[in-house]
Amino acid sequence: MQREVTTATACPSPTHRMTTGKSVPAIGFLTVTEHAEHGLFGGYLILNSSGRPLEFHCTAPLKPSRAQEILYGPTLRPFLFGEQIGQTLLAKAKVKPFLVCTDAEAMLAAREFSEVPLLLVPMGASERQPHGVGAAFKLGSRQVHAAKTHSEDQALALEKWTAAHADSLDLLEPFTRIREALEEAQKTVRPATIPAAA
Repeated sequence: MQREVTTATACPSPTHRMTTGKSVPAIGFLTVTEHAEHGLFGGYLILNSSGRPLEFHCTAPLKPSRAQEILYGPTLRPFLFGEQIGQTLLAKAKVKPFLVCTDAEAMLAAREFSEVPLLLVPMGASERQPHGVGAAFKLGSRQVHAAKTHSEDQALALEKWTAAHADSLDLLEPFTRIREALEEAQKTVRPATIPAAA
């Protein structure tokens, strides 16, 4: 049986490449916003180590049906964030960062589609240890976590971070930029649907 499912595709107009052609150390920021009416929008901003934008991509809205919510159960968010949204955005980028950060725990599922470390940057101090992550470590002024399944990401991230001299970059601030850009994109984008396998 086939079902209609909305899929993540790169949005047509809010895809911008702002590079100068030179190879510079870059850091990616990957997140999702939820809109009550339209569903999930993904955004991927790539910055140089000074915080200047190099590239931006976003997805069309993605909204699962009620049946999909029931059938996927607790695996729905990692599937949507990681396989549908994260994988699409990571593949779209021309600039390859040395590190990708996310503020959405479910987005760590996209690590399977990334050639570089993908780290969780928690939004604030929480008493709850995020599920499926390793011990916290510090990058710049923020505590971050690597996925438990990719514990080697901590050493890789620390090595590349030091080489990029990115300590002045606040790892949470770019997510505000992405959310504001996604708000603009939501004004012009309509959901797309494709048939999904049973």
